[in-house]
Amino acid sequence: MPQTSDLITRDDYFIGRFTAMACPCEILISTNDKKTAIHALEIAQAEATRIEQKFSRYRKDNIIFKINNSNGTTIEVDEETAGMLDFANQCYELSDKKFDITSGVLREIWKFDGSNNIPSKQQVMDILPRIGWNKITWENPFITLQRGMEIDLGGIGKEYAVDQTTQIIHKTITDSVLVNFGGDIATLSPRKNNTPWLIGVDDPENTGRNALGQIPLLRGGLATSGDARRYLLKDGIRYSHILDPTTGWPVPDAPRSVTVVANTCLEAGMLSTFAMLEGNKAKEFLQAQDVQFWCA
Repeated sequence: MPQTSDLITRDDYFIGRFTAMACPCEILISTNDKKTAIHALEIAQAEATRIEQKFSRYRKDNIIFKINNSNGTTIEVDEETAGMLDFANQCYELSDKKFDITSGVLREIWKFDGSNNIPSKQQVMDILPRIGWNKITWENPFITLQRGMEIDLGGIGKEYAVDQTTQIIHKTITDSVLVNFGGDIATLSPRKNNTPWLIGVDDPENTGRNALGQIPLLRGGLATSGDARRYLLKDGIRYSHILDPTTGWPVPDAPRSVTVVANTCLEAGMLSTFAMLEGNKAKEFLQAQDVQFWCA
């Protein structure tokens, strides 16, 4: 459980930090009461851990493992998992089949570690038959995967965790809280005196060291997609980790980074990923959505 030492005190708020879902997590609590801050941190860490344990593809004791090792048999899922699969299905349809939770198997040949290890065309062709949400039978609450296929909710899981954590905290805490899991952010209310939380926009050329600007956030969600930390580089060509599941290759001419502000973190994450999948038409796509965004 979180300790007082996990909190950093600022003038009129606390910062609580922990690690979950393979990323740094923090919450900012607009209060001067340390007990309230610790309580909010306890809620956040518990919920992030719960969602990670339930939906991580790295575990062997959860519903994702059961689905991915079903060997063609039908699996019945619980209501929360069904909601995630329904959302994934919606994303697949809205993105013209480019947002596909079955594309995680591409990690077997793509290792975005900054090296120049590009898979061969044949390796990509060999794995494509195992990709395609349309090959899965999903009739809530029953899902059937073809042998050799997998699902991976990593593309929506962290944003979902941010929204869930924010909602749960505000059931018991009236002070404004900003939840930030690895750069995916949400808050339900402004800080004291109706002032916004100020969110820095990371510069992909100097990630973690420089900001392109600031976004004032009174309420809503924010998410960023990009290749600042996950990419390959060969013959002067930078290969983003944003893969087109219909080709098995990185999306050409995609922006280095896209940040979107929306009503929820899940919606912001969906739109930022959709924009990356649009390649050089990312800005045009985002302008049509009538949302606040940064595209670099």
